[in-house]
Formats: sequence, structure tokens, C-alpha cells
Amino acid sequence: MPVSKVLVVDDSKTELMFMTDLLQKSGYSVRTAENADDAFRRLDEERPDLILMDVVMPGQNGFQLTRSITRDPRFEGVPIIMCTSKSQETDRVWGMRQGARDYITKPVDPGELIAKIKALG
Repeated sequence: MPVSKVLVVDDSKTELMFMTDLLQKSGYSVRTAENADDAFRRLDEERPDLILMDVVMPGQNGFQLTRSITRDPRFEGVPIIMCTSKSQETDRVWGMRQGARDYITKPVDPGELIAKIKALG
């Protein structure tokens, strides 16, 4: 199923603006959340086709949130791509073990991100 609706979860307003702008210019419908509570509110309102997840956030971090979402039957099949400054191989492996479909490090390369999204569809 091609991706059209994307939920971006990141506590940085700058990052949210950058990702929203990039995704909208590429034809995606974008919603944003700044933390886990916000993310679940957005998920309850509308099921996205893809979630882009930051790791370092106050409260529940992106690894924990990814695990919660991927284990919730309501969101079965919604892929998550981790988008984070955590660039260690152990972080990537841990993110994938929590249920992420892919992992990309910041600063995000726009071409790489769009290619990874298209590869899901």
C-alpha cells in the first residue's frame, strides 16, 4: 500500500518543520506529535500509513514508543522509521528490535528519506 499519510514524532519544533516541509513538498499528508501522549492522540484521530520516530524525547523515548505502537493490534502493519541523531550500530539494532522497519540518522538526507518511504509502498 503506497504511503500518503505520515505521522512525524519529534520533540524539536525545528525538526518537525523541516520534516513537514520536506514531506509535503513530496506529496505526503503530514501530522506531527511532540511526545508519546501527543502521538497516541494523533493515532487515535487518524491511522497514518507511516510513522517517522525520533528517539531522544522527554518522557517515553522513541524506542519505548515504537515498541508500544508495534505491539498494539490497532496499528498493526503501520511501519515506523526511526529518524534520530543516535548513530551507533547498537542503537540501530535496538530500534529494529523494538519493531522499527528502518533507521535513518540525522541530519536526515532528504533523498535517502524519500527513497526509504517509497520503498515501503
